[in-house]
Amino acid sequence: MPIVLMSEVVAALNATLGKRGMPDEEVRILADYILSFFGFQTEVIDNNLDAADRDVFYMLEEEGLLGTRQDEVLIKKGKTWRIHYWVLRVDRIKALAKGSGAHKAEDAFAVYEGVPDEIWARQMPAH
Repeated sequence: MPIVLMSEVVAALNATLGKRGMPDEEVRILADYILSFFGFQTEVIDNNLDAADRDVFYMLEEEGLLGTRQDEVLIKKGKTWRIHYWVLRVDRIKALAKGSGAHKAEDAFAVYEGVPDEIWARQMPAH
């Protein structure tokens, strides 16, 4: 199971919320807050959250740092019990921390920069 470092969470938050104006001190507090739920795990049961915590998690989901999943368990009385989980998106956090996630969309067409002009100037064959 991959581990997310505090420094990676801080960098990912700076790359998302920091660019929207969240001060560095608040970013560090938020990173500590997030990791206080997850620790060395990548999932947290939704039942552990109160309404204010859940609001923060929804905000982080919008930023792409958290996701959700659910399990269904059949209990003894024949009813289905749904368990909701919040999932730390480790790959996205690590990508944002390295800077690759923030620039990926901008560099999507960079591969075409090295294509010679004569390739772009080709003509369609006559029918």
